[in-house]
Order: sequence, then structure tokens, then C-alpha cells
Amino acid sequence: MSDIFRMSRRRLLAGSGKVVALTAVAGIAPQFIRPGRAFAADALAPGMVGGPTGFDGAERYQYGPDTPEGRAIEAVKSLKGAGKAPDRIVLGLSDGSIGQLTQPFPAGAPSIKELWEKETGITLDIVGVPNGQEFTKTMQDISTKGGAFDIYAVEWNRLGDLAETGGIVALDDYVAQHKPEWDDPERGYVNGQRGVSLLNQYRGSTYGVSLDGDFQTWNFRTDLFNDEAEKKAFSDRHGYELAPPTTWKQLDEVAAFFHRPDKGQFGCTDLRNQGWGYTNWYQRFVSMASPNQFLFDDDGNPLINGEAGFQATREYVDSLSYHSPDAISWGWPEQYGNFASGGAAMTCAFSNLPKFLDNPGNQGSKVTGKVGSMLPPGREVDGQLVRRSVLWLNLSASVSSQSKHPEACYLLLQWLGSSRIYSWMTANPGGYFDPFQLSNFADPLVRQTYHDYHMDIVRETVARTVPTINYPGATAFHNALDENLVAALTKTKTPEEAMADTERQWNRIARRIGEDKLVAAIKSNKEAWPTVLDPVTG
Repeated sequence: MSDIFRMSRRRLLAGSGKVVALTAVAGIAPQFIRPGRAFAADALAPGMVGGPTGFDGAERYQYGPDTPEGRAIEAVKSLKGAGKAPDRIVLGLSDGSIGQLTQPFPAGAPSIKELWEKETGITLDIVGVPNGQEFTKTMQDISTKGGAFDIYAVEWNRLGDLAETGGIVALDDYVAQHKPEWDDPERGYVNGQRGVSLLNQYRGSTYGVSLDGDFQTWNFRTDLFNDEAEKKAFSDRHGYELAPPTTWKQLDEVAAFFHRPDKGQFGCTDLRNQGWGYTNWYQRFVSMASPNQFLFDDDGNPLINGEAGFQATREYVDSLSYHSPDAISWGWPEQYGNFASGGAAMTCAFSNLPKFLDNPGNQGSKVTGKVGSMLPPGREVDGQLVRRSVLWLNLSASVSSQSKHPEACYLLLQWLGSSRIYSWMTANPGGYFDPFQLSNFADPLVRQTYHDYHMDIVRETVARTVPTINYPGATAFHNALDENLVAALTKTKTPEEAMADTERQWNRIARRIGEDKLVAAIKSNKEAWPTVLDPVTG
């Protein structure tokens, strides 16, 4: 995959920080997280058997014996007592995420790594993997049988490719035995079992444990939308009140209204570049039918070479009219830098945009106190509103088939990815693991980090999120779509030609990877697609 596909928030966080609007993560923390006070060091709340101590509110992240975290720790101790646990576990992790495991947070707390080692006696050896090279390094370890890692952390839609190599362990037996409760209706994944299928499973089996929440979320400028002169001018022009758009038609109209490039302001900056932009095409396409417009039918035939694909692509191309003239080359750094400078009315980005840009500690941001969040736009279908977002670049951790202690490795992941520990970890601004569990969205520290106004919108966005392709050949499928969308954007192909060519390439990829295997993956993948519909208002 070319470097342009790999430009990511991970690279920016790990790199030199060339986008001046983004303050270093460590520098942000004091500005929007209250320092914790010293709190009963080493004292657990009554009935708790483990968890962090040393700060106000630590009891929220402590756990009793009959919890996923408690069961994981006790099972590890039993394995260790029986001589069936390792002295260390080697976790390969992207450079930009390591801080959330190694940096204590908040003041007075231990780090995640310190707590694990204290409670289990097993050293957690975290090996940094260059940002953007997670899948490459993992496949290298699998193909050479290098055995360098016990646990891989790789983008979630690679689970199918990794599972088909036999390089990662199917975790179903461990899940049944140790009960992670990912589908708990109060603390677990949004959408319950559908959410589990979306994030952790391939062809009905569990191969990963999600450690991230890369759900694409829409933001807008409240100062523009609340301006009385802007509101009157918009209603005079369009005949309805200016508000965060609920449909794609409204989004196009609102974006066109606010598009003032002569004043340094673009209407909307959801990405259009190679490697990133097609996630925004996805949102337009999958909302074409109720409850979803699928990419493939149950026999594995592509569904994009038809009116739904043509319309989504036409809209995608036409929307360049209210983007930057350089939109086709813009990635995440340009998008965030522009929004921070007050250069756009709306955008669609990772859920961490308010965390970084709506923050007094980021003195380069001109939009502090001026950011709002909204649900994704959608379409009226059969009297209801189909609003869909997409999951992209989400990290999932898997156990290597070469590990000599796979159960202990799974138990670390159950502990790390369970609702109490993960809430504590995602609140830590030392990395980029974002919230995705019901418990995260209700947690006070997480809500301070990400802002109250944003967390409820992100939770509801997650409930409306479809997966990108996450079965064997995912990279090839996406590259084919990506290249043809860029051709449409640059007018070297019509939308109809772009979709027809994508269909031909997808059919070739399907034959290469095995059509029976693909059909089975497509059918199980549909279990993760949302069914949430909204009423039509106005």
C-alpha cells in the first residue's frame, strides 16, 4: 500500500507535529482534565479485588471477582500457579498508542502497564511498531514464523486476512470460558451482539478484541450556525431554518451556503483524497436503501454498478464544489489544521476532533468553544431516515498462533478491553484509543476528555455505523474502489464508468480469493450492519 494510504492520525501523533494547530497530546492533558487528588493509596473499595487506586474516582475502574476484569486476573493467577503462564507477554503496538498504557493518568494513578504487572506478576513487554506498518510487520512475523510477538494489534478489517493465514488464534473457547460480557446492555458494546460482530469477529468467530473507536463523526461550527444574520440569509434562500443537516440534500445546500473561499472558508471538508475519501462515499452509498444499501448481495455479486452507486458517486464528485481546491490531496492533518483555523463550516472526522481542537490548551485553535456535533446525514426511505456512518482504521488486538501461552494472552486482552479498564485507558490523552463502549460514553473522565456535547452524539453515531469491507482481500477491494473514485473526481471517468470498472475488478478479486469463502464472509458480515432508523422531521 502506498504512503498516501498510510497518512494517519497515528503518524501525526508520533511525528514532528507539523500541523501547528494540534498541540502535543501530553500538553493538552492539564488543560481539560482535572488533576486527581491523592486518594487512599493502595486501598480498594469494599468488595473490589483489583483495579487502580490513588486518585479521586478510582473506584469506578475497580472490579469485583465476578466481572470480566476480575475473572481475567483470577484466571491468570491460576495459570501462573499451575506453571502455565509466561513470565512476559510481548505486545506489538503502534508507536502512537503506547502512552495510554505506559503513562500514569490521572495524577496519583498507576499506569495500565504497572497495574497489570502488579496484579499478575507477568511483565508486559510493549514493542513499538512504526505507525502504518502494523499489518506489514504482522504478516512478516507470520510468514517467517519469527515469533516476535504474542499479541498483534492491527487494523480491524484485516482480521479476515489474518484469520485465513492461520496466523492468529480463534478465541471462541476462551470467550465462552471467561465471559468478557462485551454485549452487556449497560456497559458493553453499542448495539450489543451486532457491535461485537462488527468489531471482534470474522465469519462468526472471534479473532480480535477491539482497542479503539474510529467511528467517523460529523462536526460543525456553532458560531456560524447560531449567527442570526446567517440564519436569516439561509432561510430566505432555501425556505427552511438553518440547522445541522439531517439529509445529504440539506448538507449539500448548507455547505454551498457557507462556502466562501475568498474569505478562507470552505463549506465542508469531509475527505476526498486517496486512501481516506472513500469512507465518505460509503456513507452516501449505504444510506440509499432501508435499513442499508449493501455492497454485495448474498451470492457475492457487487451491488455498486447500478443507480445507487451512480448517484452516490455523482454526489461525491459534485460535492467538490464546496471543498478546498486541493481536496483530492488533503489528508487528516490538513483537515484538522484547516478546521482549527476556522476554515470550514462542517467536517466529518475521527471522534477525537473536539478533544484536540475544542480545547483551551491548544492555543493554535480558533474554534475552541465553537464546535458542535451532529449525527450523520441520511436519506428519507419509506418514510424513515436512514443515517449511516462508517468505521475506519480501528485497532483490534489478536493472539499470535506462535504464542506458547495463548490463553494468558487472551486474558490480558479481556482485561484491557473490558469496560472498566478501557474507560480509564481511553480517558488518558496519552494516545489515540477512542471510546466505543456504553460505559465509556457515560464515564466522567472520558466525557471531560471528549466533551459532554460530543459523547452522546458519538454513541448514537456508533449505533448507526456500517463496517467497511473486513473479509479476505479487504485491501484489494478498497484499492479498486478508491482508484476508481479518484478517477471520477478527476473527471477521467464518469461515475457510471467508475462503478462499472470497480465491479469488474471486485469480481476478479473474488475469483482470486475464492468465491465460496467470500460469500460466507459477506453473509456473516451482514450481522454487524445496523438497523437503527430515525423519524423524518420537519
